[in-house]
Amino acid sequence: MCVRRCVITVGDLGEFGVVNRITGRLPQGAAVMLGPGDDAALIGAPDGRVVVSTDLLIEGRHFRRDWSSGYDVGRKAAAQNLSDVAAMGAAPTSIVVGLGVPADLPLDWLDALTDGFRDECATVGASVAGGDVTRCDLVVIGVTALGDLGGRAPVKRSGARPGHVVAVAGRLGYAAAGWALLEAGVPVETPALQEAVAGHRRPCPPYAMGPAAAELGASAMLDVSDGLLQDLGHIAEASGVRVELDPQAFAVGEPVAAAAKELGADPLEWVLTGGEDHALAAVFPAEVRLPATWQVVGRVVEGAGVVVYGREIGQRGWDHFR
Repeated sequence: MCVRRCVITVGDLGEFGVVNRITGRLPQGAAVMLGPGDDAALIGAPDGRVVVSTDLLIEGRHFRRDWSSGYDVGRKAAAQNLSDVAAMGAAPTSIVVGLGVPADLPLDWLDALTDGFRDECATVGASVAGGDVTRCDLVVIGVTALGDLGGRAPVKRSGARPGHVVAVAGRLGYAAAGWALLEAGVPVETPALQEAVAGHRRPCPPYAMGPAAAELGASAMLDVSDGLLQDLGHIAEASGVRVELDPQAFAVGEPVAAAAKELGADPLEWVLTGGEDHALAAVFPAEVRLPATWQVVGRVVEGAGVVVYGREIGQRGWDHFR
């Protein structure tokens, strides 16, 4: 008996069977006025403005199926787009997904992927409102996220001014530590190392902190996707200022420290340059009283670029073309 024929694939269902299977797993939230089934979805925009962000994930470049489950990939793909919306100070409302998959992709992997999209969106009250599917040699995922500002001004990258403070919310270094462990083939046997690997597979963005930062008066903000140093460089350039960071101000999580000990690495390097944690980095006027969810790590001064006191940092973050 051929074991392969016991596995039902997307090719067995065909395009419209796959579409029906996906949409059947996706409940729609209050913001979705018209969901899957027509040529386009209809999403409510109470604010009258819509925040839009899009990202692309390619198998072998952004994830590996032997490292991550379909559910992990779905959560990760949704998270990195929802986080971009939150970084503008908006509340995510929905995503639409473009999906390319091989014909021999097992249906249970597709189901898990769909459930990952659905469950990550559910954490912020958003929905998967539609999308498209086609055949592809690799799994390719394109996600577009929409959000509503709720009457707030968008928090851009260009508002940082000398005298402001730099703060971060969320985890840093986990995804880089987890990737390094998987790449090295290290047995992941302790809870700390397992948590680091989970950070690579499935980030935990602090979504609520985006709109909250806007309410607090954040002058600039972004999602940390390519490494803190590199991403803060975008704020420095857009604002025409210099960002100075204090390495002593960063809290290194136990999973990051454990991974660094296992691999003989510097955990602060991962914190400063590792991407895909999707923490939020924001700049605030010095007089703003920040809650404990924000950790002040530096300041804004006159000048250009990003520096770390007392440290030379070589690789400053992720570059998709290197």
